Amino acid sequence: MATFPFSAVGFDLDGTLLDTHQDLGAAVNHALILGGLDPVPVDSAKDLIGGGAKMMLSKAVDSQGGMNRDAFHALYKQMLGYYAENNAVHSRPYPGMIGVLDELAARNVTIAVVTNKFESFATSILNQLKLADRFVTIIGGDTMGKGADGKHRAKPAPDPILEARKRCSVHGGGEAFAFVGDSSYDVNAAKAAGVPVVACAYGYCDMPAHELGADAVIESAGELIGALERLSGQ
Repeated sequence: MATFPFSAVGFDLDGTLLDTHQDLGAAVNHALILGGLDPVPVDSAKDLIGGGAKMMLSKAVDSQGGMNRDAFHALYKQMLGYYAENNAVHSRPYPGMIGVLDELAARNVTIAVVTNKFESFATSILNQLKLADRFVTIIGGDTMGKGADGKHRAKPAPDPILEARKRCSVHGGGEAFAFVGDSSYDVNAAKAAGVPVVACAYGYCDMPAHELGADAVIESAGELIGALERLSGQ
């Protein structure tokens, strides 16, 4: 087997590892209905995902005229409560993704998750799907704490990707790290961290995948190993 160019690979969660839009859409609609707003088509949740749960709900509320800060905060808490209890009802790995994870394991590649979803939610979903043990670390949007601006140090900031590379290295993953995601948050974070990045056109891209500026673009999970082989560690 040819030498693989990366000793560690980080994955975004929503739209990259897992198709989660149905459960996310249900949580958004639960909150919207409680707030006296119209529910959105569940498939439209694909267009709202990327910056975390709060931004997702904010986009849905703003599209219907918005609301004051206190009312929004109350709805946000309702959404989180619902999602905590219903976050893996329909969410599943994308076709071919389990085979990809198996192949990386066979090549002794250390893998991590870096998502803007809260760490507790990401860990819960991956545990329910019996996937959590495959990853040496799961880094969520709240894992790195907040910066001086009071905002979470989440993607598109490089902090969580740099931390993932560090944790992978501690577990024998070395410094040759690549990242896989589906949005501008992922690509911009990876570029800021100085690591190669693959964009998943099958995910919830917030712009055409080929315009994200990634080092490679794949149309299905099954193309990932080949795409990574064609890249060189940086």
